[in-house]
Amino acid sequence: MQENKYSIRQWAKDDQPREKLLKKGAEMCSNAELLAILLNHGTREKTALDLAREVMKLGKNDLNELGRLSIKDFMKIKGIGQAKAVIITSWLELSRRRQARINPEKMSVTSSVDIAHYLRSKFKDYRHEVFVAIFLNRANKITHHEVISEGGITCTVADPRIILRKALEQNALGIILSHNHPSGNLRPSCADEELTYKVKEAAGIFDIKVLDHIIVSEEGYYSFADEGRM
Repeated sequence: MQENKYSIRQWAKDDQPREKLLKKGAEMCSNAELLAILLNHGTREKTALDLAREVMKLGKNDLNELGRLSIKDFMKIKGIGQAKAVIITSWLELSRRRQARINPEKMSVTSSVDIAHYLRSKFKDYRHEVFVAIFLNRANKITHHEVISEGGITCTVADPRIILRKALEQNALGIILSHNHPSGNLRPSCADEELTYKVKEAAGIFDIKVLDHIIVSEEGYYSFADEGRM
């Protein structure tokens, strides 16, 4: 059977994404070319690179935007079935984990700036609010972080008892509270303020210090400590 004209194998070697990566290195490949390698093959009408370009276009050619899309979103593209949509989602999740990964033994927190960038990378793909507690030892080094709760688009509810229980389990001497505002608004709500002071008061009974509560969004971050509210 004659191979259709849309097959990447019909292209010049230098134009094939896999050959380009082997010859010139991954850094010389575009995002679409790297994704085409993962997709492996296209359809009778489209090459893998055609499909990859459509996927990138769906995410406005922005990996951050792409990371917010679901498997169902990718399957809206003709030629992207469930299997390919799972591959794309897995690729994005691995990228997010790589970016968000930290080595607790090496990361020491001395200011809000030290941790705000990490938090923004961790939260950037969520369309709903997520509350995370970060636990530190005596030297202000991160020993553990944990998602305490996930909510809707506008709010999430974190239980101070769960936060304190986790802190005691980790033998933490410091806690940084954090959550995202998908709306982009960085101002803390009354509920944010009430939770902060409630956890701070309860933690003090166990000689655990709440160092900060950081709210992050695409617009930047808000630090209770920087604003003199701790």
